[in-house]
Amino acid sequence: MTPLTQCKLFAHYNQAMNQKTYGAAERLTRAEIEADRGAFFGSILGTLNHILVGDLIWLHRFAQHPGRHYALNFARDTEPPYRLDQIIYKDFADLREHRKLVDGHIVAWCAQLKEADLEHPLTYTNMRGEQCSRETGLLLSHFFNHQTHHRGQVSTLFSQYSVDVGVTDLLELIPEVSG
Repeated sequence: MTPLTQCKLFAHYNQAMNQKTYGAAERLTRAEIEADRGAFFGSILGTLNHILVGDLIWLHRFAQHPGRHYALNFARDTEPPYRLDQIIYKDFADLREHRKLVDGHIVAWCAQLKEADLEHPLTYTNMRGEQCSRETGLLLSHFFNHQTHHRGQVSTLFSQYSVDVGVTDLLELIPEVSG
């Protein structure tokens, strides 16, 4: 599997897992979604907002890639979040709708990428104001891993309410090959 094929797989996996995660959250009350459960970002709502915040920050950075992929025009036209614990949406329904839109942009962007885009260094400024330059493909690995990490935390918060997200293994999306 090429790095580009893997990137596209991760984009679809991210989209599918977010659909499952948000679907599971709909089984909870507003109070349960907003309750501080002692997680790093407090609540389910706080953690889901953090995942979106991280995505928007990184998509804003990726939008500066010299490839100028049109699927990231929305990121070029907006300001990124300014804090990792920023609550962009207090209302779960609004958060879910924005999540769907962003996931669509991620899938479209990964479909536009070329192998050479992944090898190109991306220069960006981190949240501490430091200038960084790293290979785009490796930054994409971090981008997708970050989402998976925090969805795992959300899954643990769901289990405190006896809500099961279901199978979340990437294996479910890896195509079978014939031997």
